[in-house]
Amino acid sequence: MDSKEALQFINRRLWENSQPVLTEAEEAIVIGIWQDYLYKQIAAQNSFVYQYTRELGANLCKRLQLHFNLKINKLNFKKQIEYLYGVEVQAQPIESEGSAPTEILQQTSINLDSENPTINPFTPQQGRIDNPQDFFNREREIRQIFEVINSGSSVALIGAEGVGKSSLLSQICQLADTHLHSLRQPVFIDLNLVEDEDDFYGALCDEIGIPESKGARLNRHLKSRQVLLALDNVGKMTWDGFNRGVRDYLRGLAEGSQAPLKLVLAANESLDELFNDSWDNGKTSPLAGVCQEEIIKPWDESTARDFIEARLAMTSVRFTEAEINRLVEESGGHPRRLMQLCYRMYSRYLEGES
Repeated sequence: MDSKEALQFINRRLWENSQPVLTEAEEAIVIGIWQDYLYKQIAAQNSFVYQYTRELGANLCKRLQLHFNLKINKLNFKKQIEYLYGVEVQAQPIESEGSAPTEILQQTSINLDSENPTINPFTPQQGRIDNPQDFFNREREIRQIFEVINSGSSVALIGAEGVGKSSLLSQICQLADTHLHSLRQPVFIDLNLVEDEDDFYGALCDEIGIPESKGARLNRHLKSRQVLLALDNVGKMTWDGFNRGVRDYLRGLAEGSQAPLKLVLAANESLDELFNDSWDNGKTSPLAGVCQEEIIKPWDESTARDFIEARLAMTSVRFTEAEINRLVEESGGHPRRLMQLCYRMYSRYLEGES
């Protein structure tokens, strides 16, 4: 689905619901978001004022969220529109004569092809899993994370690259409404998509739905808010453009059981080790001071086997016991590595090499 198809789909859905179609400026926002541009880039590309661009984008997301009945923000915009498109295609009746166009079939869920061995079920090979239907295991971790949050603390998910922290973080946000004792607005921010502290504060305000601000003004806006802030790739805060001040500020907003923020962070190493600038003054990392660390480990052998069987159950293909043993051993239970190895083996089945 490209930006042109996305615009056509959005405008058609708005028109069918008797809503005004996108304005020219809103269409420019959609195209920019579809190209993974920051608001600063979208503004420069269209000769817009930056503040106007950010506010227009935020209002557009709220508008679509209202009429599509689905949480939509800049970070998940593409995935949510593609999801809506896929749901619509899936609901369309299949004509008895002929077949659906290839571009439509490509948007449908893999579950539609449960007996079709030509669809490789071991995807995505990279990136987080946002679709709850594709999320696997981690029930124990989810239970412990919500126990910590409900007790009044924040959490840091610590684990190796690709072990599933981002997917777990996304799942926590999607389960917040049903698992939190006190209602909090889940907000997900991937720090790899922000440039610096100013951009982070802008993204935070945008996602929460408050005027762009920081410092005392942001404090005032958050007084009446209860937010579950999920920050992915926290290691980005060690880069140029960030300093300890933003971490101290987040700690201040997260301290206390009724604090406006509760944090769920994802990092590749312990926060004290990651933010070793704290050692200069003999203090621990401010974020470590409010976050209880949950170590995210690779799957054990039983879970890895269950994953393989669950994905193959969608198809008519079955791996041999020897192949499964090799996949589990070579991956070491690392979810991303296991997914990639299984994808390659399944592809060999399709090619008739096994």
